Amino acid sequence: MALLDIKIDKGIATVTINRPDKRNAMSDRLLSEIDAFFSTPPKDVKVVVLTGTAGHYCSGLDLAEHVERTAEDGIYHSRNWHRIMEQIQFGGLPVVSAMFGAVIGGGLELAAATHVRIAEPSTIFQLPEGRRGIFVGGGATVRVGRIIGADRMTEMMLTGRKYNAEEAVALGLAHYSVGDGEALPLALELAGKIARNAPLSNYFMIQAISRIQNMSTQDGLFTESLTAALSQTTPDAAEGLAAFLEKRPPRFRS
Repeated sequence: MALLDIKIDKGIATVTINRPDKRNAMSDRLLSEIDAFFSTPPKDVKVVVLTGTAGHYCSGLDLAEHVERTAEDGIYHSRNWHRIMEQIQFGGLPVVSAMFGAVIGGGLELAAATHVRIAEPSTIFQLPEGRRGIFVGGGATVRVGRIIGADRMTEMMLTGRKYNAEEAVALGLAHYSVGDGEALPLALELAGKIARNAPLSNYFMIQAISRIQNMSTQDGLFTESLTAALSQTTPDAAEGLAAFLEKRPPRFRS
């Protein structure tokens, strides 16, 4: 049985992690299925909604599958996680996370690689690796550290601290805090709005903004100028301006 349930409707792929007996913990097989989807998504998909089942988003690495690794094997395992999380963040498709229950360890690393994050009241954000004698390896020091800051992430790992949905919004781990059962409907609504954007604009927002944050001020400003100039040369840019002047919704290329 597949560990990802994938449904596609009107250009939106709803990808549901389906390991309810394991609180959707990340196994090597599940990671491979995520890799396969984001590496070669269906051509008609414009936006992805990523969520879990049975009350949890993803409870992190399945420690029941944990095996002793040499330092060399550990590096390869971690770098494979990095490659897949990078594919989610920079693959070109906007990804919206509908979260509830456990968003823990590798589950938080997964969520941090997505672009829009919605949390229900049951959501718990935690990086418990330090309490288990291990260290994060799926990109948390970069993605989570940049969201909440290195100092706060250090405290989070040292103490095993848990954050709830409202605290997560204040910190930036989530963008929206909603009621019970409301994360997926809002995710689909936002995905519909995103899907109606010009494709190249979405692509540039995903590709450019995070990279510019890693640049010097002058390099970032120059990259912004290049990106703005390229986006303004497309038929969608002309359509967007015409639609604004004619006071109608734009009709961008599909």
